[in-house]
Formats: sequence, C-alpha cells, structure tokens
Amino acid sequence: MDNTSRMVALLAELRRERNGLAADTMRFYGTPYGMNYGVAIHTVREKIAGMSRDRAFAEYLYLQDVRELRIAALWLADPNGLSSSDFDFWAAGIINSEVAEQAAMAFLSQADCIDELLDGWCAADNVLLCYAAMLAAARNAKCSADTAVASVAKSLAAFPDSRLMAQGAVALLVAVAERSEEGRRQVENMMSSLPEDAPAARYLREELSWRLEP
Repeated sequence: MDNTSRMVALLAELRRERNGLAADTMRFYGTPYGMNYGVAIHTVREKIAGMSRDRAFAEYLYLQDVRELRIAALWLADPNGLSSSDFDFWAAGIINSEVAEQAAMAFLSQADCIDELLDGWCAADNVLLCYAAMLAAARNAKCSADTAVASVAKSLAAFPDSRLMAQGAVALLVAVAERSEEGRRQVENMMSSLPEDAPAARYLREELSWRLEP
C-alpha cells in the first residue's frame, strides 16, 4: 500500500471520531489548521499505535493541512538520524502551540542533535519554534546547560513580551537545574541577571524562584 492509500485509510478512521463541537471551540496560539476534525490527541495516537516509526510516511502526512494527520505524523516521525538538514521541513509545519507541543513530546525530545536544534530555533524569528525547541530540550538529558542558558537568553531578548516563550523557558531551565549542580548554578546566575522590566523575564523569575527552592 502506498503512502496515499495509507493516508486515505487513516483519515477515514479519524473522520469517524470527529467531534465538531471540540473543533469549533479549539483555540491555539498561532494559525488554525486548514481542516480540523476535533479528534482527541489520545485517540489519534490510538489509531496509529500499531504502526512503526516511518520517516517517509510521517513526512507525507505532515504536509497535509489536516490537524489529525499532522499530529499523527509527529508520532510516526523517527528521531533517529534527525539532523540540521531536516529542521526547516519540520519547522514549516509548526503553525500553532499545539503542533509545537506535540512535536516536542513526540520525537524532537529524543533527537541526538538537541543542542543544535535548540540553538538554531531559538535564534529564529519565530516564537513557536523557540517554544517547541525549549520543550523538547527540557525532556532531553543530552541538552547541555551552556546551550540551554544561552538559548533562553537569546529568546528573552527577541521576545520580551511572550508568555508562551517564557513558559517554555521555565520548563527548560527547571530541567537543567535538576540535572546537575553545574546546571543549577548557571540557571541561578542567569536569574540574577534578568532584566526587571520585560514581562517574560518577570514571569521567568517568579516561576523559577519557587520551582528551584531547596
């Protein structure tokens, strides 16, 4: 069965689970999908549970402007072998906060090149990419403290008013501080140098002050 036939079969299953009310009430930070059946994420994952990671099929599904197919694509994507040459492809589909979160959880968090992803996406002029990379790095023990702290600093300078970015930064810095004493020291040093006036920095300081209590 080719990728088109597989997609059609999967879409037929997903359409049977459609929830128009859920689709109508969904609100995402970013761009809405071209088509949204309102299917719960856990149901999407159940529909693909028997499938193996498949890079070609995942990329094919990801190009479809259908919410459920794009989410399925992220959980079928193979993190093994992911490299910087793949970043632009996946970045193009991160159109809202839901895709960013699912991409981070589904496979970006398992990538060996997590430092490169974090550094690159936090330098991009796209807050959703910063958010996705930070969430992924927070779940990936291979992320270095140096890269994490430097990436957060870049993102704070680029998006000083973004609560979404700040939420990703909190998740990342808490994870870094919990992994090692050196990581905690770097995070604490960063906290002491945060600007006073930027909303994102204030949120970061407030959250870290209690999350990092001894």
